[in-house]
Amino acid sequence: MPRYVILLRGINVGGKNTLSMAALRQGLSELGYANVATYINSGNVIAESTKAAKTIEAEIEAALPRLFKLDSELIRVLALPRATFKTMVESRPKGFGDTPATYHSDAIFLMRGLTLRQAVTAFDPRHGVDTFWPGKGVIYHQRVSAQRTKSKLGKIVATLPYKSMTIRSWQTVEKLLAMVED
Repeated sequence: MPRYVILLRGINVGGKNTLSMAALRQGLSELGYANVATYINSGNVIAESTKAAKTIEAEIEAALPRLFKLDSELIRVLALPRATFKTMVESRPKGFGDTPATYHSDAIFLMRGLTLRQAVTAFDPRHGVDTFWPGKGVIYHQRVSAQRTKSKLGKIVATLPYKSMTIRSWQTVEKLLAMVED
């Protein structure tokens, strides 16, 4: 059965849309997803389904507010087939994520409907601190760890494109790849 990395945006952030991962696993299992696993408390799911990615996204986006009484305005779902997710990880810029003591590295995934061109407009990197590289469906961002408080990454939260993005640390991305490949 096809495996997916499913990224939920808008849960367990700033005390809003609190959702336990055990309840999420159970809810997705009840919707018919197989071998559901989660990673940390921020909406990272590995699951199997014969449904298409767009169908998975629509179904979970509709079900979450109904099953768990969440604010549906904040919820977005991105379902990435295993092969697509693996390509995103393998297509990272050379050296990206290799020196976590020097750089904080994040993958910023673009939800369906947001173009790369639109997404890039949200970024205003601080010279000498932030660097980003556009990819296919993802933006790779890193900031100098010693200067991370000077990073402008947090300013994207106030932009319209941000509502169609979800950010994961590179360590989380690598863990999700290992889980979906296992």
